[in-house]
Amino acid sequence: MRLVIVGAGGNAGTALLRRLRTEPDIEPVGISRRHPDPSAPHADPSDPYADMEWHSLDIGADDAAEQLTRICTGAGAVVNLAWQIQPSHDTRRLYRTNVLGSRAVFRAALRAGVPTLVHASSVGVYAPGPKWAFVKETWLRTGIPESSYSRHKALVERMLDEIEADHPTLRVVRVRPGLILQRDAGTEIGRYFAGPLLPARLLRFGWIPLLPSHPGLRLQAVHADDVADAYLRTLRADVRGAFNLAATPVLDPHTLSHTFRGLPLPVPGFALEGAAALTWLLRLQPVDRGWVRLALKAPLMSCDRAASELGWHPRTDAVSALRELVAGLAARAHTTSPPMSDNSAMPGRLGGLLRGHLPGTGNPY
Repeated sequence: MRLVIVGAGGNAGTALLRRLRTEPDIEPVGISRRHPDPSAPHADPSDPYADMEWHSLDIGADDAAEQLTRICTGAGAVVNLAWQIQPSHDTRRLYRTNVLGSRAVFRAALRAGVPTLVHASSVGVYAPGPKWAFVKETWLRTGIPESSYSRHKALVERMLDEIEADHPTLRVVRVRPGLILQRDAGTEIGRYFAGPLLPARLLRFGWIPLLPSHPGLRLQAVHADDVADAYLRTLRADVRGAFNLAATPVLDPHTLSHTFRGLPLPVPGFALEGAAALTWLLRLQPVDRGWVRLALKAPLMSCDRAASELGWHPRTDAVSALRELVAGLAARAHTTSPPMSDNSAMPGRLGGLLRGHLPGTGNPY
């Protein structure tokens, strides 16, 4: 099967390509704005980007749907993983890629007659919900209004609702994971969520002395390899609809303080949001208050449907996945893909700051 993966060079895309190396009947085709460096040593058989067809394409461009249609023609499925998180100070660019770009991917899949469309959604699509109970895939999907990430996820899912209603023969699957973590994403996640001022090297000791504590800071995470396994299972099974993905345990202040031997420091929600808003406005870090609001209000998800219909069970627990990511942050772990590279001149790195790319500005893709 010819499988077109849009956003194949990112966090989830890299894990999916790594998983597909053991699936000889699937021919992956990667699409990204900039594909992995052709001068990199791709002879390594473990390189997930090696020996496959790549297309360089900006899905937010005016002619993206036409280019995508040509690439998707003859494909058995399209997996849309493309999503832009930075620059957070340029919401027009984010909307262009995330909403208009997703629309271009969907239009291309329809025009090319692709029978299966799998879309990377998120826990961010859900309306505010409980932190001490678990919601199913039927929970209200209006997002968290203060978060542009969440609003865009909700908008794109509404597009899929219309597509499903108008094209009942198209098999549409939506994957809604929690935080996706892996070691190789250490540099990428550090750039996107912490910025160049994070003393990442200090994390090599696995010790964080102070950790903010709030009852709403209860989050779910999942290892990227387990997410990749879920994507493959959706392609192999005759399923439709949405699937929540998360590993246990829930990451809360108590768990984090135990994991990183730190002292939980109680902080009111308004103080967390205010600190994020102020430091973001001052260009000290790249995360606006919407991300804090999302963390405080997003519900916990039940993954029963993925277990029962896909036979999916995460192999890595959430704490181990988080430890792996923190080790990757400390070691500047990366891959040869531009979104996950260790290029010190990229926005979000110190070299990028010296070139005038303040946190939350500049296009890291």
